[in-house]
Amino acid sequence: MLEEIHKSEKYLRKGNVILYPTDTVWGIGCDATDAASVKRIFEIKNRVESKSLIILVDSIEMLKEYIGEIPEDALKILKESKKPTTIIYNNPKNLADNTIASDNTVAIRIPQDKFCQELIKEFGKPIVSTSANMSGEPTPKSFTEISKAILNSVDYVVDLHREKKTKKSSTILRIDKGSVIVIRE
Repeated sequence: MLEEIHKSEKYLRKGNVILYPTDTVWGIGCDATDAASVKRIFEIKNRVESKSLIILVDSIEMLKEYIGEIPEDALKILKESKKPTTIIYNNPKNLADNTIASDNTVAIRIPQDKFCQELIKEFGKPIVSTSANMSGEPTPKSFTEISKAILNSVDYVVDLHREKKTKKSSTILRIDKGSVIVIRE
């Protein structure tokens, strides 16, 4: 695993796009602070830039670098959640503009996967994590379901967990004025 972390980190540092296993589905990723790299992901997925992306950070401490004010409800959910949970935050900072939705929000998850956590820690910055499919197509539940078009479009494919099958993507929550709203179960 360590060798894959080092290889992936080198690609991310060069502004490249990687295909990697997450705590949910396989993801297409890049440096979430690099607008040119993020633009490439939109191009690979044939997705309009107005659709937002999920960002991964390795810890609550890293989250604080990119979100000005983290709601108490969000901190509680992050500490107690046993399943992959993405939270939509208001007023992000220090991220590429094209990772931020038109309503000035961003969806961020702290992955529960050792590889992802260690890669982000080594890289030192958040990573984009969007499902490894073309926009409008079904989300692949395993590596073998990822299209050749996606495989051929990325700069590096991580050689780990290729046999893993996933049942679903992360839960997505939005916290608005003290209410927790479920966007995706």
